[in-house]
Amino acid sequence: MTKPPSKEVYCGMAYLSGAYFEVMLIGTGAVLEGKFTSVSGLDMEVEYEIFNEGGLNYPRFFFKQNKPQVLVLEQGTVTSVDSVSLLMNMCNLGVSIPLAGTVILKDSFGTPQRTWSIVGAYLQKYVGPSLDSNQAALAVSRIELIYNGCC
Repeated sequence: MTKPPSKEVYCGMAYLSGAYFEVMLIGTGAVLEGKFTSVSGLDMEVEYEIFNEGGLNYPRFFFKQNKPQVLVLEQGTVTSVDSVSLLMNMCNLGVSIPLAGTVILKDSFGTPQRTWSIVGAYLQKYVGPSLDSNQAALAVSRIELIYNGCC
């Protein structure tokens, strides 16, 4: 019998057993709030235009644009279910609501360990739990948001 993988999160120089991510994203009339065991896509990528001037041995770099990132929230519970359904309904109507807020890594005691700021995130994908009458699965499987990178 194999042992299930542990839910330890690496933070700095130590692993935090029982750690979780608390997410609070607020938009106009909508709130995405919940606790998740896995968050990925907390990146920022910038694209530069390279310019080589005549007579110089080194290129010059000019800012071109930010590359959009995908923030992925996995295996968690959303405390404001009505707001998530509002966000999905607005997407069905062709209206995108920008969300801004924080992602906070907390240890098993609820003490904040690290905080990321998110600005201008838009709902891209929502995956609910697979329903099985033999299992109690109420958690959200996956939420994807597209944004310009974390601060």
